Amino acid sequence: MEIIKSGLALGAEVKGMDLSKDLSSNEVDQINKAWDENLVLVFKNQNLTDPDLIKFSKNFGNLDHPAPNPFGINFSPEYPEINVISNVKKEGKPTGILGDGEATWHSDMSYQDVPPKAGILYSLEVPKDQGDTHFANMIAAYEDMPDDLKNRIEGKILIHDSAHNSAGQLRKGYEEVSDPSKTPGAKHPIVFKDPNTGKKALFIGRRPHAYVIGLELSESEKLLDDIWAHATQKKYTWTQRWQANELLMWKNLFVLHKRDAFDPNTRRVMHRTQVTGEMKISA
Repeated sequence: MEIIKSGLALGAEVKGMDLSKDLSSNEVDQINKAWDENLVLVFKNQNLTDPDLIKFSKNFGNLDHPAPNPFGINFSPEYPEINVISNVKKEGKPTGILGDGEATWHSDMSYQDVPPKAGILYSLEVPKDQGDTHFANMIAAYEDMPDDLKNRIEGKILIHDSAHNSAGQLRKGYEEVSDPSKTPGAKHPIVFKDPNTGKKALFIGRRPHAYVIGLELSESEKLLDDIWAHATQKKYTWTQRWQANELLMWKNLFVLHKRDAFDPNTRRVMHRTQVTGEMKISA
């Protein structure tokens, strides 16, 4: 196993691994160490079936079933741990979620009291030079934050919207809320400390429909704009430029990610698993 760091704020490639094979405990330990250090890992040139993806993912914890999607469709009934990310339609019906539009900066399912530990994504079909996924390091963003902004967010609690997905689509069973202070979802500290490392990180979910509790709406909007402008600067980011048959895994509590839009006439199909959260960070 060889770890090649990106040289940027986060991200590393792991070479010399066939993830379709059973991993030894030593290999899992090495991957976890690299993951802790780099937050996002990519394994290229894999050849994984859905059972392979599930087996690999379970080395890192229990797996969640996908959240309800706007279509009310189970896209992977044979393997319920798999979430299908796809813009492909079959007989006019979607075969997966998120379509071909942009997915804005977000942490996955931050609207839950115990958000997921990690996401693991495997590429089956990708458009050429489109649909990149970007990651931002929220530990580095907090450590590097100007003192005045740190003081403004100290002790503040944020409502994380549960009604919309990262493509901005309303989830089935929810209604639109025009006032962000009435947004449904979990309440999390803007800054939390990792009990395992003692490091602090920003936990800001996604920008739309968010609200800082206790502030006037205009004050909340201004503070959130300032936080997001700081946290998503290029110096905290790394970009995955996809090819087929790549597996990527990220620490959901410590990074944001977003996806670029791509040509709807191309095909982009990913299969994803989600590692169950172990850390309650709600206020």
